[in-house]
Amino acid sequence: MIIRPATPDDWPAIWALLKPVFRAGDTYAIDQDIAQDAARALWMDAPAQTYVCEDGALLGTYYIKRNHAGRARHVCNCGYVTAAAAQGRGVATQMCVHSQTAARALGFTAMQFNLVLASNSGALRLWQRLGFDIVGTLPRAFDHPTQGVVDGHIMWKQL
Repeated sequence: MIIRPATPDDWPAIWALLKPVFRAGDTYAIDQDIAQDAARALWMDAPAQTYVCEDGALLGTYYIKRNHAGRARHVCNCGYVTAAAAQGRGVATQMCVHSQTAARALGFTAMQFNLVLASNSGALRLWQRLGFDIVGTLPRAFDHPTQGVVDGHIMWKQL
């Protein structure tokens, strides 16, 4: 599997990957009915960099963006999505490891995940295994479509 910067030509495949995740509404605090143009702005245009992970087919994608401005501009944020067919193959692990190296190359010295849902136990375990700490909990911060209102965690790692 290779991870490389996304290009505009990757957008149709990225959107095909993101659309069902956003429509499910159970992991991202994004409007479930987000339009494709708005999703593209969010995933491709606003970030400092967007990447794809592939092995002939798109396995996943992630972005890196500045999380804060001004005197906290050294802190980045990332968002990751793995293709349903590629889950369990280490794609998220590889993307997270890659993102830390890419973030350092972009001048970031810390990474913060703003809202990792308590209901997303797989992501919580993975991020903790990769050295991220839960530094705060937002009680009842997310209205999960099947589990009701769940907590969200803020996670942090110094790079």
